[in-house]
Amino acid sequence: MLHPDTEMLEHSVCLAAVSLLGVLEQAYFSLQVISARRKFSVAPPSTSGPAEFERVYRAQANCSEYFPLFITVLWLAGLFFSQGLSSFCGLLYLYGRYLYFRGYCQSSQSRYESVCLSVCVSACPSPSLSLSLSFFFSFSFFKYQQSLNLCITITWIIPLLVWEDGGANSRL
Repeated sequence: MLHPDTEMLEHSVCLAAVSLLGVLEQAYFSLQVISARRKFSVAPPSTSGPAEFERVYRAQANCSEYFPLFITVLWLAGLFFSQGLSSFCGLLYLYGRYLYFRGYCQSSQSRYESVCLSVCVSACPSPSLSLSLSFFFSFSFFKYQQSLNLCITITWIIPLLVWEDGGANSRL
């Protein structure tokens, strides 16, 4: 029998790897902003300048805004549902964010082509996570009806947070 701490490590190594890749991706985006500042002579703390700089800056800021939500859903879905599926969805999400960043840097209209992948992937774990959490809470804290309400709430709130106002006013 393995030590409990070792067993926990085995069950979270893929999640940790995807998290590390996410952090490295965020670092890459930040380095792109630094490079754009130098290229377009925009000194910190200024955030305005040529349109090319502003697109790089906004792309990085948008990706950073959603990173805490991504990490939270990644780990909760991985711990309560499936580490493999959660890690796979996490990799797809990171790839979608990379495409989004690249597209937004080229043209603000190009971001919409790749945002669909990020949104779909971020919404995929939410039903799985919802069911896992609802069963966990139903056996631990709540009655069946309250767990079902929690499941429905989580399943619909996460995608709504991503697509605020139907995507019309979303800063993705």
